[in-house]
Amino acid sequence: MGDPRLNKLAKLLVNYSAEVKKGDFVYVQCESIAEPWMAEVVKEAILAGAHVETNLTSHEVSEIKLKYSSDEQLLEENFMAKALLSRADVWLTAWGTKNTKSNSNIDAKKLQLNSKGAASWRKIYSERMGDGSLRWCGTQFPTYADAQEASMSLSEYEDFVYGAGLLDKEDPVADWKRISAYQEKWVKYLDTKKELHIVSEGTDIKVNIDGRKWINCDGKVNFPDGEVFTSPVEDGINGYITFSFPGIYMGKEIEGIRLEIESGKVVKSTAKKGEDLLKALLETDEGASRFGEVAIGTNYGIQKFTRNMLFDEKIGGTIHMAIGDSMPEAGGKNRSTIHWDMLCDMRNGGKIYADGELFYENGKFIDTMLEG
Repeated sequence: MGDPRLNKLAKLLVNYSAEVKKGDFVYVQCESIAEPWMAEVVKEAILAGAHVETNLTSHEVSEIKLKYSSDEQLLEENFMAKALLSRADVWLTAWGTKNTKSNSNIDAKKLQLNSKGAASWRKIYSERMGDGSLRWCGTQFPTYADAQEASMSLSEYEDFVYGAGLLDKEDPVADWKRISAYQEKWVKYLDTKKELHIVSEGTDIKVNIDGRKWINCDGKVNFPDGEVFTSPVEDGINGYITFSFPGIYMGKEIEGIRLEIESGKVVKSTAKKGEDLLKALLETDEGASRFGEVAIGTNYGIQKFTRNMLFDEKIGGTIHMAIGDSMPEAGGKNRSTIHWDMLCDMRNGGKIYADGELFYENGKFIDTMLEG
């Protein structure tokens, strides 16, 4: 018997997150191990009246392509992804794999070239998400490999995944709407500000957000969700930041990341482990050494680092910044073939000021500021 929470997740993704309606073209994609998720989502999308097309991928095939492709082959665009994302109204994705370490021994240069090869479909995705013509939502299907990565049994990981999405609640949509209303208050506050000053252990950085729009992440794009973010002014970041947790890129870990930034550009980068990959990513293209996102995690149901950024970037009490592609819907203009999030813990003395005003301390918003 299947897990009833999986059907609840499918219903939520189709009807709440993506708001699928009759006549929509829905593209559903996942790795083959997540086929049970695909079956539930396809059923719900069809019941909603959508035209559905699917794509089951394979991590074994992806590894072979990375390992044996020439530089020229890695740079070739993904024609199917480009065509589907040009046409689809909705794109639903599930992460979940048989082997989270399949790319561990792939050369950093190949990963860089593979990212460049995604430029054509990434551009379409970014533009269509920005103008609202594409609705995308990504989620997690629990697998043994992902559970092991999070140091959990499969049953523990299933409880973690579905619990983080409030799928153990009687009416998760009502709970996400409540979260949305709370976060919207802070979005409106931040929309009036020009500069953030973020201070924590090994971090002192000023981020220009003047004229940029903050986005309320309430389960419409990522699921589970729980963050507010914007795209910073491209040349308006100065200072240094140390990321508290390992950065994960295509299954490879980079630990002890510290970046120094001048006028928005990373001018110095170090890492205790994986520094070669870090530097390769920063050199992917012109936009890869600038930031596309600054965000505050708000999901206090997620407290454990799981090496899965879908969850980790939402950890209540953390902030994250992403190098690379920015979000047009937030006013971002930085373009890159990568968008890579890195996480900074704020729970032990971290502070964030907006235009000199302290509004966030020790991993929490100062709610009394919004009273009255």
